[in-house]
Amino acid sequence: MTSNVKKKALLGLAATLIATSALTACGSGKTDGGSSQAAGSNAPLDVSIMTILLSANPPANDNAIKQKIEQAVNAKMNIQWVSANSYPDKLNVTLASGDIPDLIYIPDPFTSVFRSMVQQGAFWDLTDYIKDYPNLNSKIAKTAWDLTKMDDGKNYSIPRPRPTEGDTYFIFRKDWMDNLGLKVPTTTDELYQVIKAMAENDPDKNGQKDTIGFAVNATNGEKASDPFGQLENTFVGANGDWKWTGDQMVYKSFLPEERKALEFMIKLYNEKLIPEDFAALKTSQVKDLVKTNKAGVLVDKTGTVSEYLNDLKKIAPNVKETDFYPATSINGYNPKGPGFAGVLAIPKTVKEDKMKRILKMIDTWMNDDVFAIQTYGIEGVDHTVKDGVKVVDSKKLSDDGGPDFNQIVYVADPYASTVKNYFQKDTQELFKKIQDERAKTSVADMSIGLYSPTALQYLPEMQKKVLDEKVKVILGKETLAQWDEFVAKMKADPNVVKMTQEMTDAYKKRIAAAK
Repeated sequence: MTSNVKKKALLGLAATLIATSALTACGSGKTDGGSSQAAGSNAPLDVSIMTILLSANPPANDNAIKQKIEQAVNAKMNIQWVSANSYPDKLNVTLASGDIPDLIYIPDPFTSVFRSMVQQGAFWDLTDYIKDYPNLNSKIAKTAWDLTKMDDGKNYSIPRPRPTEGDTYFIFRKDWMDNLGLKVPTTTDELYQVIKAMAENDPDKNGQKDTIGFAVNATNGEKASDPFGQLENTFVGANGDWKWTGDQMVYKSFLPEERKALEFMIKLYNEKLIPEDFAALKTSQVKDLVKTNKAGVLVDKTGTVSEYLNDLKKIAPNVKETDFYPATSINGYNPKGPGFAGVLAIPKTVKEDKMKRILKMIDTWMNDDVFAIQTYGIEGVDHTVKDGVKVVDSKKLSDDGGPDFNQIVYVADPYASTVKNYFQKDTQELFKKIQDERAKTSVADMSIGLYSPTALQYLPEMQKKVLDEKVKVILGKETLAQWDEFVAKMKADPNVVKMTQEMTDAYKKRIAAAK
């Protein structure tokens, strides 16, 4: 998004909010948004929608899958598909115009523009309505509803669901551990022993010392795939950049446990148990270490096994899916995903009765038989039925736009990050069992959605500064004593003090609102 577009959107915001408030106050609006459509009416719901398009061409208005969904949910949808590349700009222009569709996809509900419009009453508070729609309650994780609440603890949007469990975490080469008589670690001390053995004790039994223990790098802004970040989180016991210590939010890197994580990494580096050039490695290069049979410990989602296996089998033909064995928890910790990817919002220019019908449309769309329309397409066209099982022609379904409708309404398979339908049955059962165990200890990033204007401005610069310092310490260019001095100096920085207070206040506000 260009800075000019941002400026224009923000400049237009005040006018937008005034216009929106006026429209709301007098109960009118654009034709399709303001028109009354009684909740009990049998007439199809006339609804305008704006959402993102990830494919090359949008489904036509008379698309067969669209028509079948419309029939199932009793709606006539006027969908504006916007290319992913231009969506941020288009969204800002649309929000600033005041002419907002009845249902609009918001990729990030915590941008300053959307947050400000919510505060000014431009979007429906859905908090008290959600309970009336069973699928919205049962098929969208509580974590997603909690993490998309705004400053006042209320929900002004519907999370687009994603699995919460099976997030990126440690995976171990089980065949290597079996060769060495090792068990899957449950503590960081055990993790060290596994990494050390995989680097030094010839785990692949080729008679050469040509392996490393841990495929790790140190990146900024790639948290989901950052192995070093997951190691830090394991020591700290918190997901994300912040931890609630009982009385305040503290930036993770300034906690005493972070020092222990650094000591751990220094040991791995000095003993040559990780790549010598780990600090410069890209994520793709880290993956290559696993694919070429050089690394025994990695960090990724369990469901990515096949990404490694296809290449790895060329070198180690006997390796199996279950040889990529996910950790259940280490130090009693494993990460939980936020459970959403963007949200759907309804502007206040839509009257209450129509807003309820839109919620009903989404709820009905989430029924198994309705969601199956975009998942499988039309029988005889996009799929055939063989022995009671739907066999999908993926290319045809994609050409017919089936997956595009996931950008409006989606139902997340709770095991989607862990289990793939092409895995062997024993693999599926094992990975499901491990995910169910992980769910007992998984921790979400509680800082998502907490508003700190200082963090918005200062945090990216600080993250880079902190990471640079960590790398210097691990490489031995600076000492742990210098790290302690760095932390003390950072904690005293007025921006950090202010940011910490804002994050603490925001979290306390969220807790209070939830009671």
